[in-house]
Amino acid sequence: MTHHIFDLLRSALVHYGYWAVAAVLLLENAGLPLPGETVLLLASFLAYSEHELQLPWVIAVGVLATTVGGEFGFALGRHGGRPLIERYRHVFHIGADTVARGDRLFERYGAATVFLARFLFGMRVLASLLAGALHMPWRKFVLFNFLGAVAWVTAICCAGYLFGGHWGRLMHDLKRFDIAVAVVVVMGVLVFWWRGRRVRGDS
Repeated sequence: MTHHIFDLLRSALVHYGYWAVAAVLLLENAGLPLPGETVLLLASFLAYSEHELQLPWVIAVGVLATTVGGEFGFALGRHGGRPLIERYRHVFHIGADTVARGDRLFERYGAATVFLARFLFGMRVLASLLAGALHMPWRKFVLFNFLGAVAWVTAICCAGYLFGGHWGRLMHDLKRFDIAVAVVVVMGVLVFWWRGRRVRGDS
């Protein structure tokens, strides 16, 4: 089954190129559980091995589609609220614990959760919807949505390109890669938060 999906995605990328990358990432970040990460890795791998695509364009298209998709998800969450989240959860068989995890992240890290969620398995498709449903200020969402898109797309694409000769190993270690990047990102956010507190305390 996994091999069939892989072949299907590869065929879509070969035939439709950047449009396939844009469509999958836009829909995933708007709230549909699609394999955006796998598409980015595969597109980067094709840029490395067969030169079907160019890595800078994969990154640019990926960032744009991810950002726009996040904006759609935010708008849906803002207008649909909690009832939409609950319907969404039941339609796609997403556990209540996953939504609760998102709530805890927003409660603890605020707007930075939009950035962090890019690197957390299962949270990418929920983050924008939850941000809208929780009525996060739109300007904050725009900033963290864009920064998260740049960081996530660039990291995944560079991994797919640099490890293009070890595709099987890369796919096998993908979840651990997610976790490692998430740890680094969380540490970076905590450092900025701590420095911000020191600056405010000194002023």
